[in-house]
Amino acid sequence: MARTIGEQSTELRIATFRLARRLRAEKADGELSDAHFSVLAGLHKHGRETLTALADREGVTAPSMNRTVNSLQELGYIERLADESDRRKVIVTLTASGHETVINTVKKRDRWLHQQLRTLSPDDRATLAAASELMRSLATQ
Repeated sequence: MARTIGEQSTELRIATFRLARRLRAEKADGELSDAHFSVLAGLHKHGRETLTALADREGVTAPSMNRTVNSLQELGYIERLADESDRRKVIVTLTASGHETVINTVKKRDRWLHQQLRTLSPDDRATLAAASELMRSLATQ
């Protein structure tokens, strides 16, 4: 029986969220929340940032980001530095431990997904490869 586009979109949404949730469970530090890891990953990708820039990128308020940064600093994953050009500004940067946590989490997630893909047939892997291209395209629209 043919499914409607509405049914297909619901199934795709549910499957995407379930896979994303399963991948997010693979972390180097199981105590980190998704929000905390998102900040670490963003700093790893973009480099040091101000609290305001971090809050804007993560779509949260400055006070909320300040609490997240405080927590990550207590865990030793980030440090605050005074901006050399404007001492009133605070720059947030990853520590070596923060970098290591991001790298190890990405490796752990990749390893888990690699193991899952190995259980599929070559045709199913090709289907997923094609679907990932389509999903990437949808995400950028």
